[in-house]
Amino acid sequence: MSDAVLVTGAFGLVGTATVERLAADGRHVVATDLDIEPNRRAAAKLPRGVTVRYADLTDPAAVDTLLRDVSPAAIIHLAAVIAPHCYSRHALAQKVNVGGTANLVATAATLPTPPRFVQASSIAVYGPRNPHRIGDVLTAHTPVNPYDIYGAQKVEAENLVRDSTLDWVILRLGGVLTTGISLDINPDFVFFEGLLPTDGRIQTVDVRDVARAFAAATTADALGETLLIGGDDSHRLTQGDIGPATAAAMGLVGGIPIGRKGDPSSDTKWFATDWMDVTRAQEVLGFQRYSWPDMLIETAENAGWKRPLMRVAAPVVRQVLNRRAAYYGKPGTYADPWGAVTEKWGDPRPGQQ
Repeated sequence: MSDAVLVTGAFGLVGTATVERLAADGRHVVATDLDIEPNRRAAAKLPRGVTVRYADLTDPAAVDTLLRDVSPAAIIHLAAVIAPHCYSRHALAQKVNVGGTANLVATAATLPTPPRFVQASSIAVYGPRNPHRIGDVLTAHTPVNPYDIYGAQKVEAENLVRDSTLDWVILRLGGVLTTGISLDINPDFVFFEGLLPTDGRIQTVDVRDVARAFAAATTADALGETLLIGGDDSHRLTQGDIGPATAAAMGLVGGIPIGRKGDPSSDTKWFATDWMDVTRAQEVLGFQRYSWPDMLIETAENAGWKRPLMRVAAPVVRQVLNRRAAYYGKPGTYADPWGAVTEKWGDPRPGQQ
């Protein structure tokens, strides 16, 4: 066995940050993802010393070759088809999110020295959370109750890891954010954020802190634990806090239209986010560095000279986004996130496509 840490999904938001964190810590990193042009461009920007191996995790033979060649000391499994893309690609999401995990676990268990397996999961496993009826916060012991395929597939993947003979740690992530500025914004993500109830509770976390948590989990005294990864108490927000504050920090003051609040009388017309008890995760992983105010300040700094231009553009941006919003021209008072998802991408529930 080498001392390598294998990171799957290495060119996604969390994957890139995790590879950079491990490299900065002096770890031997092998980054793997699909062999497509955007990933090749991203690979050219990785820190020196990082090894790149392209592989399709849904191909058992490719996984077997990858793991036997690398013989990693630890695997950080981040590769996934995430929301909202998974809602229109049920079969692909199942193949990647569950099948890919199964392939990795099966081969890893047969290596001469099996690696530690660090599984990326999500608080989507808990299902919708109505803050008007739920007074507690999420813990690792809160019963899972997934509503959409993403949450259900993460439960399946977690169970595959738990039932294996490997040493494992599972990290359930909250709302991962970045201070990076990009004008190449995916309209699907903007639409998706806009359909979520504005008064839904969410605990966010800086992607660099998430990366620190994953890096620490490869060696921390946390075997067999499921840990919740969120920022400090300043990250306990509502969904409606995030977009306007982030936009204002960039200079787009008033540029984000206000969505709809959730239905207090419904237990399902909410999204799968909530505040979390992250005490144990912080105790064992020591990952929290960036508060929510810190992130807003850094976002403004990163926007730099673009901020005055964005301030001028804000009214036009608001008009455009408002017309493209999930509830524009729709009757009703409250948000209906799953109804809006179904209308745009298809039924998000397991077994509905």
